[in-house]
Amino acid sequence: MIRAMYTAGTGMQAQQLNIDVISNNLANVNTTGFKRSRPDFQDLLYQTLRLPGTTSQTGDQVPTGIQLGLGTKPAAVSKIFIEGDLQQTQNQLDLAIQGKGFFQVLRPDGTTAYTRAGAFKLDNTGRMVTSDGYPMTPTVIIPSDAISISIDQQGRVSVLRPGTVTPTVAGTITMANFLNPAGLAALGNNLLMQTDASGTPRTGSPGTNELGTVQQGFLEISNVSVVEELTNMILAQRAYEVNSKAIQTADEMLQTANNTKR
Repeated sequence: MIRAMYTAGTGMQAQQLNIDVISNNLANVNTTGFKRSRPDFQDLLYQTLRLPGTTSQTGDQVPTGIQLGLGTKPAAVSKIFIEGDLQQTQNQLDLAIQGKGFFQVLRPDGTTAYTRAGAFKLDNTGRMVTSDGYPMTPTVIIPSDAISISIDQQGRVSVLRPGTVTPTVAGTITMANFLNPAGLAALGNNLLMQTDASGTPRTGSPGTNELGTVQQGFLEISNVSVVEELTNMILAQRAYEVNSKAIQTADEMLQTANNTKR
């Protein structure tokens, strides 16, 4: 009975983690470029009382053994990089990636971070920066007298200046992709960081090297499905309840055994 209580306890802990992940997904349902997470679980070690294939007292081979599982444990919480829907904003600095890839931004410590959130702004020097002021890398600078900004699907940034009828190219956006994007480390603030698991970034212009294209005037919304997350929440709650019932049942059985002497 005590073993059953510990086993069911691991199930309750696993469902608590499951609810934590679901809650984070739902909290970011309106976060630009957010990718939902999914927890993966594994069964724990087994206590083997009889190995399969052993020989019985009569000399016959036993087809199945006796193995008692000891519960479950979290194995991974991975991000699902399915492309989210595009929402039109008509803001000329809002960019969405249609396909694979990430925008590159420079952090204050000099390292490069990656993001799918393309809600860029201009700082006081004309650089395209994130909402936290991190500049896009390579740096793209918009002239202060620019009348309009046009960004094509290949990432070329053109501006129209006073007294001219022909746009001039102010810079080109370079994107990055990874062999294993699920291995990127989430930093918060819509930023991801390269790890050994993700591999090295493969950079290039949008539309080349299997990179997606840039859509100006659009933002990629979160790929969280509220209906799916609520369904998962109900399943996690029921699993939590049934594991608590298993602990309660094991406790009642243990109480019965303790009262046998009476």
